[in-house]
Amino acid sequence: MMTENPDNALARIRFVLVEPTLSGNIGAVARAMKTMGLSRLELVAPKQLPDAEALARACGADDLLQHAGIHADLPAAIADCRLVIGTSARRRSLDWENLEPPEAARKLLAEAAEGQVALLLGRESSGLTNAELARCQFLVHIPTNPDFSSLNLAAAAQVFAYEIRRCRREGLPEPTGAPSSTPPSETPRDLATAQELEGLHAHLADTLRDIGFGDPDSSKKLLLRLRHLFNRARPDRVEINILRGILSAAQGRKSGTRPTPSAD
Repeated sequence: MMTENPDNALARIRFVLVEPTLSGNIGAVARAMKTMGLSRLELVAPKQLPDAEALARACGADDLLQHAGIHADLPAAIADCRLVIGTSARRRSLDWENLEPPEAARKLLAEAAEGQVALLLGRESSGLTNAELARCQFLVHIPTNPDFSSLNLAAAAQVFAYEIRRCRREGLPEPTGAPSSTPPSETPRDLATAQELEGLHAHLADTLRDIGFGDPDSSKKLLLRLRHLFNRARPDRVEINILRGILSAAQGRKSGTRPTPSAD
């Protein structure tokens, strides 16, 4: 029997359930995860906390329910993640890069070798909102039968958990044509976390307002496009600091003051 090192990439992959409605579904997801060696379950504003029904549906994955994180909002659940992939029941516009489950599994495993990563699973009835998807670097879509595409939360979780397990066991490389997150000759990039990216977006919105760029009616679309840009670019922590330094300089020039240059 193959034994697993607890301090491996699988332990750094979290499944995040956003506003799940039924506790039984939470338990079923926990079961789907544990059968594939995944252990990190996070819940965002669940309508029901794990209860007897959840335990019954977990079928022995009680430890995942007991240690599941409970968060008031999505930012808290993914704050320290360097990669966030959102699930979508349908293919979205070209603003997001759409993956299929094997590709998503490869990316999650590759990035989990360097830090925390997350897969977001949305509400049973309506999935993830556009605002939630805007926090993701990639979207993943399960190519179901177009004539009957209904897939419940636990079934979707099982598909993703299986693909992650399969890729882990087989040591599959990044998809052909997709750039590796860490070229063999380079030091792994210290990518910005979700929390650091949100700090950049908030600073960017403040700066655009301060310098009078754009108008309130169009700024939301502009900021969304900028989110997509930085999600594609995937800046590291040094680049985030540079960008925020530029924004601070722009704010200082507008106010008539010049910020003191950083010694860093």
